[in-house]
Amino acid sequence: MMTEQADDEISLTPAKMRLTALIVASALFMQNIDSTVIATALPAMAKTFHADPLHMSVALTSYLLSLAVFIPASGWFADKFGARTVFRAAIALFTIGSVLCGFSTSLGALVASRILQGIGGAMMVPVGRLLLLRSVRKTDMIAATSWLTMPALIGPIVGPPLGGLIVTYASWPWIFDINVPIGVIGILAVTWFIEDVRDPIAAGRLDLGGLAYSGFAMAALMIAIETVGRSLLPLWATIAAFAGGLLACLLYARHAKRVDHPVLDFTLMRIPTFANSVIAGSFFRVAVGATPFLLPLMLQLDFGKSAAASGSITFTAAIGALALKPLALPLLRRFGFRSTMIWTAIGASLFTVACAAFRPFWPIIWLDAVLLIGGIFRSLQFTAYNTIAYADIPRARMSAATSLYSTMQQITLTLGVAIGAAALEFSTSLSRHIQPSLNDFSVAFVVVGLIGAVAIPVCWRLHEDAGEELSGHHPIPPHH
Repeated sequence: MMTEQADDEISLTPAKMRLTALIVASALFMQNIDSTVIATALPAMAKTFHADPLHMSVALTSYLLSLAVFIPASGWFADKFGARTVFRAAIALFTIGSVLCGFSTSLGALVASRILQGIGGAMMVPVGRLLLLRSVRKTDMIAATSWLTMPALIGPIVGPPLGGLIVTYASWPWIFDINVPIGVIGILAVTWFIEDVRDPIAAGRLDLGGLAYSGFAMAALMIAIETVGRSLLPLWATIAAFAGGLLACLLYARHAKRVDHPVLDFTLMRIPTFANSVIAGSFFRVAVGATPFLLPLMLQLDFGKSAAASGSITFTAAIGALALKPLALPLLRRFGFRSTMIWTAIGASLFTVACAAFRPFWPIIWLDAVLLIGGIFRSLQFTAYNTIAYADIPRARMSAATSLYSTMQQITLTLGVAIGAAALEFSTSLSRHIQPSLNDFSVAFVVVGLIGAVAIPVCWRLHEDAGEELSGHHPIPPHH
């Protein structure tokens, strides 16, 4: 039965918290897998539709654009109709969209189905996070958030090799059909085991003007990011999209000052812990977004590995992330957020740059070791950012915070792929190679690794006792 609970009454037992986190994480894992698994299937789909393979990228960008437009409204819908109701409906929409994708007989039908999937995904990710964060005590937030880092870390790594296996040994519709049982189980699990949380007073009226401005800005900027340097659109069209996106951002900023409940509330950036997580996390996610794009490409083009072989190597990073999960809370309790975020930023950046040294004559165990340790650093860094972002957010503003945070996540992860691709193409053209060489990949890994390192000085500015209510870490005062 659906119940509405006051914020101060919400208190899940540890077992119920883990179950809720697992249900939410499973839905997010489905979304993360789907957004990456399709890439390897595009050539096969192009043959079915008798379409130019280059035009198939619209199946990716239509989904990303749908995400970009609807993520900002997710918090309002959760407050108005209840996080459980919206989360369950989002899973249903995503699952229906998946079924329609599998039955598509033309590129147009596929794009329409991907847009429907994107609407579901836009609601599923931030509302799932909101549902969990509003349902746990602050002392349980680290444990809960550690589950939510898994889809973001494992999905992009597992997706491409899984897509290759499905296309090789089955047919491309199975890429979408595998979502159906996960979606049905998810809907039932949400109905049976998760209680509803909502705040209809905080919802107010939906900021339709702000949604129009932010939706256009996100869509235009995503088009510019996705097409820059990739010859998918004429250069003038990419520049026009970028300029239009920036203009819409300025118009939104002016609009947001005039309304009480803007769809993206940037006044949240006045909260130091939230602002630190958004800014430092953005640099970190650029490196995280680029690595799953660069690594399989390098292993297949220059190492001569098959899709399955490269997938088995890249999956090592996911194993590192899984291995670290039980240690996240003890480490944060021992060292606190500030120290943990600084050292994990250093470690993650170093091991990203270390990928630049990969060569075909390296023993596989060396590659695995670098990726394993790098995965450990990234996992702890993800957990720290995604938890401390909400350390000082009042529960009444939690939905606004998840909308803004999810929007920034989507932009920066996509930006990571674009920057990785741009660095690779720039180095390739500068060295006058026909296709990227190992040295070109090395340049790209160094670039994204250094961008990730910008998070270090940002985290350095965080106060030593930041997030102590969540971690239980209490800095030892200096002796006088």
